[in-house]
Amino acid sequence: MVSAVAAGQLMERFETPSREQIALLEPFERLAIEQITLVADAARAELALAALAAVAVLGFDTESKPTFARHEVSDGPHVVQLATAQQAWVFQLSDARCRAVVAQLLSSTAITKVGFGLGDDRRRIISKLGVEPAAVLDLNTAFWRDGYRRDIGVKGAVAVVFNRRFIKSRKATTSNWANPRLTESQLVYAANDAYAALRVHAAMEPAG
Repeated sequence: MVSAVAAGQLMERFETPSREQIALLEPFERLAIEQITLVADAARAELALAALAAVAVLGFDTESKPTFARHEVSDGPHVVQLATAQQAWVFQLSDARCRAVVAQLLSSTAITKVGFGLGDDRRRIISKLGVEPAAVLDLNTAFWRDGYRRDIGVKGAVAVVFNRRFIKSRKATTSNWANPRLTESQLVYAANDAYAALRVHAAMEPAG
């Protein structure tokens, strides 16, 4: 991880690397499958709540089953992922207790949730869970304050802050997130979106 000073020096350039430039970078170190917990039932939801309730800052993102028909409306999110610096939890919202635990964590003012492009996530959370997400920081906003003039996204942020390439599988992006049995690639994809956001936020925070 770069220091906050080094991150600040990188961000003073105010330039997001191009897709071609990012492709030349070394890969960003991601969470392995062993560091990812699937939360799909009440028992695992309780364990996840115990682990996360006292955490000050969590990486945050959601996934929804894609819609392809012109007038089709998504009933997502179907998955919510939360991450610490060592582990991620991927919640499947088909289970009632999982929904309740996620609602409790997202509405908590004591836990800061950080991620990228969270406007749509917020609207879907309100519709799906009936709660207003609290203490949410969209990192795009933080980059705007530092001089960037467009949404930087997780790929651009990882390139700027860490000089690394964040790998996102297009196949996983458009996969069926409502499937009761998520694949390993889906879990790795979802978990690391939240994890990378947390890492970027930590690097941008002032030291001390």
